[in-house]
Amino acid sequence: MMIGGPLLIALLPGVLLLLVTWLFRKMKWNKVIRMIPSMLTVIAAAVLFYIGYVEVRGFEGVGYLFLSVFLLLFAVVSYIVAKKTVQ
Repeated sequence: MMIGGPLLIALLPGVLLLLVTWLFRKMKWNKVIRMIPSMLTVIAAAVLFYIGYVEVRGFEGVGYLFLSVFLLLFAVVSYIVAKKTVQ
């Protein structure tokens, strides 16, 4: 449950992030605008990593660290989707 809980919590914003990035790409917006959701997710993951590592610590902090790693993975996928050329 230590890994499954943060994964399930990160699933909703991650899928929302991918959907927004895909919609921005489908609307053929500028590449910088298409990358804004992934950049904001990287910032959120960094804040969660800081909270889990510095503020909470211990086993409770590991949940925050796993959550930040899963959000970072979704941000990388969103970045790849945003960088693809629009046809």
